[in-house]
Amino acid sequence: MTRTATAVPTWRDVKAELEQFDRAGLFALLKDLHGMSRDNQAFLHARLGLGADPLGPYKKTIARWINPDVMMGQDVSVLKAKKAISDYQKAIGQPQGLAELPVFYCEEAVRLLSDCGMDDEGYFSALVRMFERALIAVMKLPPGEQPNLLNRLDRVRTTLNHIGWGIYDAVNDIWFERVPDEEAQPAS
Repeated sequence: MTRTATAVPTWRDVKAELEQFDRAGLFALLKDLHGMSRDNQAFLHARLGLGADPLGPYKKTIARWINPDVMMGQDVSVLKAKKAISDYQKAIGQPQGLAELPVFYCEEAVRLLSDCGMDDEGYFSALVRMFERALIAVMKLPPGEQPNLLNRLDRVRTTLNHIGWGIYDAVNDIWFERVPDEEAQPAS
């Protein structure tokens, strides 16, 4: 084990150290990592397929940061909400989850915008980008898995008509560019 005070450890360094662990040592390390944070727990649970709802912790994080309790003084953080999706992608990255989480993000953002006025161009721009990301992810799913998510995105799109700031026009352009004509019409 050679360590230098100025070197920044890389994965190669970590891997070399891990190769010296026995089974019990690896389990102890994983136990410590699991206990350190909810993010680590969510990652391990998703990666290992544990729990009834692997998306639950990621949705909770998205809801907290994209639709905070403003009456309790909670802040908005687009970055932290987007990080939850990125963390899920690193943990397991199932296509259904990678479609569900951006759709959920959009729904939570619309919920906040409907409940209280907001004048944040960055938030609006992030919502439009996430809407496009969601739509792209949904369209990559098998056709049988698309309708429910498309209906939810269509509700987001139509709700944005009442928000202003050109958001509705932006998501409409994305919608009609990416959704085939036969699916573009909302389900009755």
